[in-house]
Parts: sequence; structure tokens; C-alpha cells
Amino acid sequence: MMRAPVVADRFYPGHPEQLQAALDVLVPVVAEQKKKKALAVIMPHAGYVYSGATAGLTIAQVQVPQTVLIMGPNHHGRGPALALSGEDWRMPLGAAPIDRGLAASILQHSAVFVEDQEAHLFEHSIEVQIPFLQQVQKQLKIVPVVVSHIAYSLCETAAHELAAAISKQPQPVLMVASSDMSHYESRQQATKKDRMAIDRILALDPQGLYDTVHGKRISMCGVVPAVIALLAALELDATRAELIRYTDSGEASGDTSQVVGYAGLVIS
Repeated sequence: MMRAPVVADRFYPGHPEQLQAALDVLVPVVAEQKKKKALAVIMPHAGYVYSGATAGLTIAQVQVPQTVLIMGPNHHGRGPALALSGEDWRMPLGAAPIDRGLAASILQHSAVFVEDQEAHLFEHSIEVQIPFLQQVQKQLKIVPVVVSHIAYSLCETAAHELAAAISKQPQPVLMVASSDMSHYESRQQATKKDRMAIDRILALDPQGLYDTVHGKRISMCGVVPAVIALLAALELDATRAELIRYTDSGEASGDTSQVVGYAGLVIS
């Protein structure tokens, strides 16, 4: 069994040649020696016309190893809180197989991650990231995890388990946290709120990010994946975070009265 695409031709071109042409524009070519050795990236997951340039610019800046663990928020409420997909993913540019070694390591020693396909059936937050990763890593293997809204203490447990599994891998693993920022607020308000969240990421402050997003009512849909990635990266000795790009949907639509914010960040 393979997980079939559910948002091809909606969020991104479903025809391989059209998708490849779009990626050739959205992902700039960066010399390998100039790329950053990252532990995690945070990338947006809207339709490519809105957030693709931010996602493409972000992933172009980093060395993408063969194995990428992708965490995305659960927009549909299906399945368990921390759902790991065990099926290979069929995508327009070719299959994205599961890294079964890393997946098995996570599941074998975890008290919180569960292998589950239901949570992944209709979820777009991971799917839209895969073509960007395939663009820069032709031998891509993935470990997709859909994350529901959970308490901070559970984020800590999940991050500790991921860091332990990643540290035992013979080859490097990149974590991708899939998240858009503020939803459907004016550009002025969204920029103000999103800056507060971004500042916590840049400060390598996962507790602060979690508390700020909740306390200031910032509609950052992937805050939990971002918090888990940041916690795990710190356990793997992260020392800095960098904002690559921040923009919003108004850049494409022209409507700045109701925007969605998009940020690309690299944690290394």
C-alpha cells in the first residue's frame, strides 16, 4: 500500500512536468559549500502560489540528507495525537519511501508515537513539503508524523524520543516542522503577532514559543511541530536559529486585510 496524494492539483501542480517547472522557479540553486548544516527547518505549507517561494528559499539554504523527519499539524482531527505513517508515499515526482530504520527505532522505544495511517489520509501539511525535499535530495526517504494539539509536557517527551532515535542513526537526519503563521488577520496585526512567535524561535525558546502562541492567541497551526522540533534540536546541540524569509498571502493576492503569514526558519 502507498499513501496517495490528496492535494495535488490544488495546493501544487499534480502533473510531473508542471510541478518540476514550478519547483525550478521556487527553489533557487545554492552551491553545496554554501548550504547550512541544519538540524531542523520550519517551513510553510500553503498553496505554492502563496507560500512556495518562502518554502523553496528556506530548503535551498540547507544540506538535506537522505532522511527527513517531517512533522505537520493535524487539520482534520483524525487518528492519534502523534501518528507516524508506515506507508511509502506516492508523489507526482516519484515515490517517497519511508526510512524504515528510523521509523522502527522511534516506534520501538516510544511511549507516545503510534503507527497510524488514518491521521495522514486527508492531511496536506506534510504532503506539500515532499516535492521541495525531492527537488534538493533525489534519494529522499521520509518519516512523516502528524501531530495534534498536545500539552507542553507531551511535546517534551516526544522531542526526547525523537532526539534519542535520531542520535542513534548512522547518517544525519533533518527535521522539518510544517507550519503557517497567523491566519486571516490584517497584515499589520499578523506581522505583529508572528514577530512575537518568530522571536521565541530565534531565541531557541520552545517553552516561550508554546506559551506566546497560546497566550497571545496566535493562530500558528504548526506550533506543536515547531516546538517539538526545537526541543529535539536543542537536545541534539542546536546553538542558533535564523529567519530566512517572512511574508504573507497578501504578497500574492493583493489583499492585505485578511492574510496568512508564512515564515521559513533554519535551526542549526
